[in-house]
Amino acid sequence: MHPRRFATETPDKPAYIMAGSGESVSYAQLEARANQVAHGLRGQGVAAGDVVALMVENHPRLYEFLWGAQRIGVHYLLIATGLTAGEASYILRDSDARIAIVSRKVLDRLGEDADLPCPVAILDDDLVATIRRFPETPVTNEAPGTDMLYSSGTTGFPKGIKSPLPASFDAAPRAVSIGAQYFGCGQDSIYLCPAPLYHAAPLRWSLAIHRHGGTVVLMERFDAAAALAAIERHRVTVAQVVPTHLARMLALPAEVRERHDLSSLVSVFHAGAPCPVPLKQRAIDWLGPIVGEFYSGTEGVGITVATCADWLARPGTVGRAVQGKIRICDADGEPLPVGEEGLVRFANANPFAYHNDPERTAASFNQHGWPTLGDIGRVDADGFLFLTDRANFMIISGGVNIYPQEIENRLLQHPAVADAAVIGVPDEEMGERVVALVEPAAWPVNDAAALAADLDRFARGGLSAVKVPRRYVFRATLDRTDTGKLVKRRLRDTLLAEDQTSSSTASSGVAA
Repeated sequence: MHPRRFATETPDKPAYIMAGSGESVSYAQLEARANQVAHGLRGQGVAAGDVVALMVENHPRLYEFLWGAQRIGVHYLLIATGLTAGEASYILRDSDARIAIVSRKVLDRLGEDADLPCPVAILDDDLVATIRRFPETPVTNEAPGTDMLYSSGTTGFPKGIKSPLPASFDAAPRAVSIGAQYFGCGQDSIYLCPAPLYHAAPLRWSLAIHRHGGTVVLMERFDAAAALAAIERHRVTVAQVVPTHLARMLALPAEVRERHDLSSLVSVFHAGAPCPVPLKQRAIDWLGPIVGEFYSGTEGVGITVATCADWLARPGTVGRAVQGKIRICDADGEPLPVGEEGLVRFANANPFAYHNDPERTAASFNQHGWPTLGDIGRVDADGFLFLTDRANFMIISGGVNIYPQEIENRLLQHPAVADAAVIGVPDEEMGERVVALVEPAAWPVNDAAALAADLDRFARGGLSAVKVPRRYVFRATLDRTDTGKLVKRRLRDTLLAEDQTSSSTASSGVAA
């Protein structure tokens, strides 16, 4: 289905509502405005097959631009709004973007003299007024477009994923059927989107709701209390979140959580980052048995789904495959027996390629043609997948492979820990040693040595000696992306730079 259908069937129904301002845009308005955008882009020389980049916050006009671009056979590329001008330029250049639409808010942050390598249109009142002068009827020679997204780049330069253009406007993404089958999505859905649309899951799921004919409640930015208020005010039925959102809502005082009526919810599902077992259990205890999850990636090579019942029967699982077939493989690319841990791959996967990077594309596939997203895990006898960690985050200490997520999950069970990131740092004797960066539940820490000793005793109670951190470093906050992924490369680089500075200061005889 396509949202233009609902411009005829339910023209006055809200296609989306801005949670903060309350602005509501109907399906009839969305249809007319998307057509105007399509005319406007064509007028700028944008042709089928081009890339149209948008560096825009959760803006009330963003869906209109997305559905407009979708009608003229282009790839619409959403770029994270927090990037520097240099980082944005890299993506614009690598993607061969034909034009970049940048919001006034983002451009003000980048600076008017930002040297972006393609023509830039500023999304402000003047541009909107110009667009509104175009016809509200469809352009000639319509063609379906689709997204192009870049990975978050938490472990290196971001990678572009450019999917093939759809064969027809009604070629619905897999999220449409998965949402209907597992998460209660349909024409009556009121869907809360609390995350930035430049990430794959909020973008694709909210557009899937438009294909169902439901209503999206789009938060301009996430705030835990505001999210609960939006659920109550708009009678939200479905919400897609990341574990960080759950953690922040659960961190609210009980009286704040309890004052909101959340009874309209039929499904809350999460993805984007691993969810610690204790956090997931607390979320279920609070919201009831409606908390599900899925595992996938921007590449879309495979998808697993875990209903709440699945997870309660097998705490920690991310579910069974609903797209592709899970294969756990060893370092040589060969399948491992059930229960053994290895690299998660998908057979019968959707085809994909990293844009302008055939070597990285080839490295993602094994000799059997099974791609991987770079995660480590195992499957049980019933086909349920359990993720262990990211292969890129693996620590090798004394020849032993150590996966940080297991250690992080243990530390997160301690009441004094709000967040934790475990990294490996160079060690002359062991190759790498395990270091835990900890965001305490209470800041500042009055006695760091005492807390470190307490965490060490706690870690030893649930981990083998080789996995116990050799050092605890306390931070007021830990860097995470908007989807909740720890930015471990940056955390590690910052710690090493601090250690180098401390070492230089000490060797020079200057007091720290």
